[in-house]
Amino acid sequence: MDDLFAYILIGILIITPPVVSIYNFIGLFHRFRNKVARNIIWAVTAIVGVPETVLNLEFLCDVSFEKSWTEQLYNDMLHQPIWIDSYPTLIILCTVGVIGFIILAGTDSAKVPPLVTVLSMAATYILLGFMIVCCIQISNHTFEKFIALSYILPINMIFITFNLFREKIMEWNGCELHNSDDFGKNAFIKKLNESLLRSEKWPLYAFILMIPLLGIVLLILILFGQQPDAVIKAFTETTNWALSGQEGPQNLYYDEHYLCTVAAGGHKKIVKPVRKGIRHGHDVIVNRQLMIANAFENVLEEKTPRFHRAVRNFYDKYGFPIADHIRHNKVACDVTYFVMKPLEWIFLVVLYLVDVNPENRIAVQYLPEMKSH
Repeated sequence: MDDLFAYILIGILIITPPVVSIYNFIGLFHRFRNKVARNIIWAVTAIVGVPETVLNLEFLCDVSFEKSWTEQLYNDMLHQPIWIDSYPTLIILCTVGVIGFIILAGTDSAKVPPLVTVLSMAATYILLGFMIVCCIQISNHTFEKFIALSYILPINMIFITFNLFREKIMEWNGCELHNSDDFGKNAFIKKLNESLLRSEKWPLYAFILMIPLLGIVLLILILFGQQPDAVIKAFTETTNWALSGQEGPQNLYYDEHYLCTVAAGGHKKIVKPVRKGIRHGHDVIVNRQLMIANAFENVLEEKTPRFHRAVRNFYDKYGFPIADHIRHNKVACDVTYFVMKPLEWIFLVVLYLVDVNPENRIAVQYLPEMKSH
């Protein structure tokens, strides 16, 4: 039953994006009469699109939303694209945008004051602007892994926003009851009303109003303790993204060699990392246990190549799964380090028996000029 539910969920996540994208794209050229069905499609776009975008980045693209730019990452993992401390500010801004969008989609612009419609459009611009900046932020990784899939939701929101704004303008123009006969002696108010009656300029007015609306929201957030520059720092307080302003530590290679995993993943006081090394063109953390094991393998390869191949095949068969299970667990890495201690001592004895300069052989393991195994 659980498997069936999982397959259904995966099917929904795979089928929904292309279906709603085609529907929303058609909306650019065709006005949908059935607003209930249209609103359902738009709701599905957001309800499925938001978690799917997050899951895509986290599980298919190895983006860690919890790891700040200061933390060490391994292999192809990527730091958070949005500074986590800015989440409260961004959530409020997005909420304002969603409220504006709901007001637009749920009302007839011919039956509400035009200023309400324009302000709702301005709020929608804030939501759309956030999505566009997010797209810019990840743009330098567009062609890596499945990053490009993260553009699906913002592109659909652009389609939807265009469709909605056009609909509001057409609703207003389709009603002949609007007039601007007399607004008293205040010429400014009369001029303002006449401007608002020209619905084709509402998107422009909304864009202009978005700036003071954004300022008001941010001012309120500052009063509640949020940083005044949180919106900017949301994207600059990151590393390795298009708008990043920080330089985080270079990723270390955390490969399937489980002794490499132990050296990099265990507690430093226990596994005692010595330095960085190079393995298969990637940086790795090296400890003495790892260097002794690799030096021992060098000896096997030189003295008994057939036996070395058998040992390597055995290690590849059982070492990779072990590394996969312990790579994210420091305690497991520590335990593996102690389990390997007897073998480490045996390897060391063999090295001292067959090599004139065993410590030299150990010391040069994983250096850039050496060929790693």
